Amino acid sequence: MMFPEYRPRRLRQNDRFRALVREHCVSSQHLMYPLFAVPGRNVKEPIASMPGVHQMSIDYIVEEAKEVYDLGLPAILLFGIPEKKDSKGSHAWIKSGIVQKAVEAVKKAVPDLLVVTDVCLCEYTSHGHCGVVVKEKKGVFRIDNDATLGLLQKAALSHARAGADMLAPSDMMDGRVGAIREVLDDNGFDHVPIMSYAVKYASSFYGPFRDAAECAPQFGDRRSYQMDISNSREAFREATLDMEEGADILMVKPGMPYLDIIRMLRQEFALPIAAYQVSGEYSMIKAAVQNGWLNENLVVQESLTAFRRAGADIIITYFAKDFARASF
Repeated sequence: MMFPEYRPRRLRQNDRFRALVREHCVSSQHLMYPLFAVPGRNVKEPIASMPGVHQMSIDYIVEEAKEVYDLGLPAILLFGIPEKKDSKGSHAWIKSGIVQKAVEAVKKAVPDLLVVTDVCLCEYTSHGHCGVVVKEKKGVFRIDNDATLGLLQKAALSHARAGADMLAPSDMMDGRVGAIREVLDDNGFDHVPIMSYAVKYASSFYGPFRDAAECAPQFGDRRSYQMDISNSREAFREATLDMEEGADILMVKPGMPYLDIIRMLRQEFALPIAAYQVSGEYSMIKAAVQNGWLNENLVVQESLTAFRRAGADIIITYFAKDFARASF
């Protein structure tokens, strides 16, 4: 028996056919929108390296949260820039901290919006590192992993007490997911999930974020605790450890340069996978759009679809509002 030749073009000939057989799609419900909270009132400071993104005081954060919810986006990810910084990042866990107050204000104004908080010390430390710095000898420093865990527990618990719906530790200290899970469970927050930055590379794509969060390291770099960009098997080990310690969601950061890692985690783990389309990815696209080299709507759609095709369930992106508006 002769079989007729299969010709894919038959299913590409109009929009309805293409939609019917489309393998992957992205919607606003898959997206999470990052926001940067700063002290003060009536503050909306543009971030030069991230066109369209601002540092905002809590009154503006609340207005932004309302808009996000009205656009059908399910969640925001909050970062805080404190009024004061010190060597231990103590403003990361004080009750009157910037993130704690922002969480309370947003949950009061938009109770059904999911509020996720970044748990790290780098925005709060005077040296810009994600942990406790120990000086070993002249010009030689190291991060004290175990001393940092207790401080991360304090920050995480303060966020949960403020009303955060989910916590997202981004520091990459060994054992921090287990330490945070323990302190949450011991204090009646066993219902609060953890979205772990399980696979966070020591990437060059973070530059604009460090402008936004004012957290560039004052010396050295973060390669001793963030992952080597050359490694993929290490990503599996890191994700496995976080899962065993109680992570509910595993994140890969950055996104586009690490689609292979997203795919690997999707194939190996049953947990939800998140991808962070980081500041450098955002700013490159914005720069090309401003120069007339790319069509923003099409490129954003394509890049977000790539995350979904690789296996991401959640995409953290500064394009979330733009995508939601374009989808209406």
